[in-house]
Amino acid sequence: MEERPFKIFSGTNSRYFAEKVCNSLNCPLGNMNIEYFADGEFSVSYEESIRGRQVFLIQSTFPSSDNLMELLLMVDAAKRASAKSIVAVIPYFGWARQDRKDKPRVSIGAKLIADILGRAGIHRLITMDLHADQIQGFFDVPVDHLYASSVFINYIQNLNLENLVIATPDVGGTKRASAYAKFLGTPMVICYKLRKKANVISDMQIIGDVEGMDVVLVDDIVDTAGTITKATELMMRNGANSVRAIATHAVMSDPASTRVNQSSLTEIIFTDSIPYSQKSEKVRIISVADMFADSIERVCNNESISSLYII
Repeated sequence: MEERPFKIFSGTNSRYFAEKVCNSLNCPLGNMNIEYFADGEFSVSYEESIRGRQVFLIQSTFPSSDNLMELLLMVDAAKRASAKSIVAVIPYFGWARQDRKDKPRVSIGAKLIADILGRAGIHRLITMDLHADQIQGFFDVPVDHLYASSVFINYIQNLNLENLVIATPDVGGTKRASAYAKFLGTPMVICYKLRKKANVISDMQIIGDVEGMDVVLVDDIVDTAGTITKATELMMRNGANSVRAIATHAVMSDPASTRVNQSSLTEIIFTDSIPYSQKSEKVRIISVADMFADSIERVCNNESISSLYII
């Protein structure tokens, strides 16, 4: 493999993704050791010199919090090993749903994690489809915010759906769905939902017409799949011809896979930002490793990454 002026390392649960990125870049994945103690504590050590090198640390921070802690220890170890610069590559930025005070006396988790990563010593962040765009402003270092639309758009176009309509499963995703609809030149439909508490929907209504249409629901994450499957059933009852969903991050907490399998969804498409271990004939995974590899190379060469953005 080709020797590069940078080094790429990976945390435990994102190694599958880091290997794809390294294959795309034709470079080796760095040698790092994570040692576990009997009580669950762990330590990180680099098994090769990184002095004066630009280091990219690939780790999605999905639950459990061990993934975040692993990344923080990787950053600290790289700083103490005299790395020239440290870039955190976080395909899925966890804790991003806590991006504001939506009621009194609550934490803003996304800001806290941004502060912790900054204090740990990162010089740049590369991530994808943050739950809220303003999270970029929580960081005091440059943030390269990638969008999975570059792979999803091609997938949608290749479906050749005659009566395509883009939909958002909630009002919060209107901007994202609108960008897809505008680019594809299709109508847009909005699902309006009311929640009594997190992950529990009390009511949902459709704003727009889906009769005889092939619907593609657009979202950033699917957690328990309650929203996406309820929106699907509502659209089918309102005369939709078919309903598909695309979502960047496959959080898919139980009973999400069961709900998807039992729903009227034709299919649901995710990226590989998070490992999806369940089995479902309705789930399709599209890799974004090449996009991240391209971004890493451009960052190293001080080149613009804006050309990677479709919408």
